[in-house]
Amino acid sequence: KNRNPRTQHMAESNQNQKFSLLLPEGWKSIISSWLTEDAPSFDVGGYVAGDQHRVAYLYLKNDGVLAGVPFVDALFEHVNCKVSWLEEEGSEHVGVRADSPVVVGTVEGAANRLLQAERVALNVLARASGIATRCRAFRKCCEEHKFKGVVAGSRKTTPLFRLVEKYAMVVGGVDPHRMDLSSMVMIKDNHIAAAGSIRSAVEAAQQVSGFSVKIEVECRNDDDAVKAVNAGASVVMLDNFGPEKAAASAAALRAKFPDKHFLIEVSGGVSAEALSSYFSDHIDVISTSAAHQGVPHIDFSMKIHRHK
Repeated sequence: KNRNPRTQHMAESNQNQKFSLLLPEGWKSIISSWLTEDAPSFDVGGYVAGDQHRVAYLYLKNDGVLAGVPFVDALFEHVNCKVSWLEEEGSEHVGVRADSPVVVGTVEGAANRLLQAERVALNVLARASGIATRCRAFRKCCEEHKFKGVVAGSRKTTPLFRLVEKYAMVVGGVDPHRMDLSSMVMIKDNHIAAAGSIRSAVEAAQQVSGFSVKIEVECRNDDDAVKAVNAGASVVMLDNFGPEKAAASAAALRAKFPDKHFLIEVSGGVSAEALSSYFSDHIDVISTSAAHQGVPHIDFSMKIHRHK
């Protein structure tokens, strides 16, 4: 099997970056639970397959950006198998057909062990690559429209799968936004309601968050945005403003506070189709869960080389 010549490798600076270096100590602890969920009892299929050494091919069956490599490596490593990749993580493949798939890698090991990790590994590849593909499209959109700001995902991720989804956003070229509640203080409407006011909420956060942590305030209208800047917010989020209103409000906020340093983020209702309509010189960040929610999965399969 040969590498498919239809592969397009991105020319951007992160093409050859080893994204796996981002992953924290202890991240592999999730691998065992993934496999246990899929095989909590007898594995009759594995019994049928036997434990002879076999080689399997990993196929990409439609267009997409390859992502999820370290997770797949860890899954097969856990069952004493080894993956050899023929395509780099982050590589983009176009013109792929199901009847002429791209071989992205091979896996070697005992037949029953290969099959124990197969479905989980393919699910991870499908999900991670789907997110990376959507995010790559977002990044291309920014480049085509010469948008100087940042497009980011959100924290609306799948429980216990956030690390994979955030990782895939980075591979695709989109900002992952805050990783968790500890990464940045985001004061939303419920925090403001509980604290009594925007100023009270910001001041309470400033007392304990430390100088290195940004404080963001979710604003429902222009008045909230002004209050957020006056209270000392690092980031002002214009929530559900719509494209034209967001651009006008951002420009007005910049004009009102020319000497203050703060970022303006737009969020809420930003669909994949409408992304470019939010581009503005006055907007620093556009965050959207469309980067990772409801994205089409990329189709992968694994085929064991037939024993002759």
